[in-house]
Amino acid sequence: MSEEQKRKTETMSFRLDSHVLDKIRAESESEGVSLNVLANKIFSRYVDWDMFEPKVGMIPVAKPIVSALFQKLSEQETIELAKQIGQSIVSDISTFMKGSMDIDSFVSWFVTRMKISDFDMNHTINDSKHTYIIKHDLGYNWSLYHKTVLELIFNNVLEKKIDFQIKEMMMEISFEK
Repeated sequence: MSEEQKRKTETMSFRLDSHVLDKIRAESESEGVSLNVLANKIFSRYVDWDMFEPKVGMIPVAKPIVSALFQKLSEQETIELAKQIGQSIVSDISTFMKGSMDIDSFVSWFVTRMKISDFDMNHTINDSKHTYIIKHDLGYNWSLYHKTVLELIFNNVLEKKIDFQIKEMMMEISFEK
């Protein structure tokens, strides 16, 4: 039995403003999914991410702005930013949103964050080695920042080894669970 089949569901009805429902219907048609599938996706995103975002001080910023800001930093400034602020903030946000800090909860949080950011991601598992290839299009320093933050968290907090390959528009991370 697949995980989809194992999930318990319940029926509930809601009153929605007509203009909201019209937009949701149009989006479900555009995506080729049922209203139920789209509604579950909307609610899941809310409980996994959106309800926490303002509580942890996150704000949406357009990708071109993030890219331009990281381009202005030197590699050393990028690494220092990751060390001085990134590690503790990312660790705290992940713990707050997931309720614990272990390999499974942190990876779940990180994957959700990448999906929310609309990055293309490929996940493979070979024996117990997990590899994530993330296409972000935000430049080398964005990759360097995340490499540094993730290394610090994996090594110091999770006590796990993590391997990286970083490029201008992509990064690859590998670790064993």
